[in-house]
Amino acid sequence: QGQLLESGGGLVQAGGSLRLSCAASGRTFSGNGMGWFRQAPGKEREFVAAITWDSFAKYYADSVKGRFTISRDNARATLYLQMNSLKPEDTAVYYCATDPISTSSSWYLWGFRSWGQGTQVTVSS
Repeated sequence: QGQLLESGGGLVQAGGSLRLSCAASGRTFSGNGMGWFRQAPGKEREFVAAITWDSFAKYYADSVKGRFTISRDNARATLYLQMNSLKPEDTAVYYCATDPISTSSSWYLWGFRSWGQGTQVTVSS
């Protein structure tokens, strides 16, 4: 096992951009698909984006498609989420995750075994 550590969150005005990073240690990164999730106050955690271990496939929630970009640098064991055109409704704690439970075609929706502690993103209107 290992650890995931998110960074890059903060306060930004609507229309602005942020880049989140998730640094992985141990065996959590190698060969695993990874994902970003978010949880707003009073709401359930929701899927944001996911990427296969080789970056061949990327998946996005409809609410962020065209605005967010997920990427990874396997040499640096780091996952990224570039967030552009941010909206107040993007305000949430953002979590990275790895070691997916499922190997199905929709693996990114079935849960992950390892999670980071989260980083707060606040978008002001």
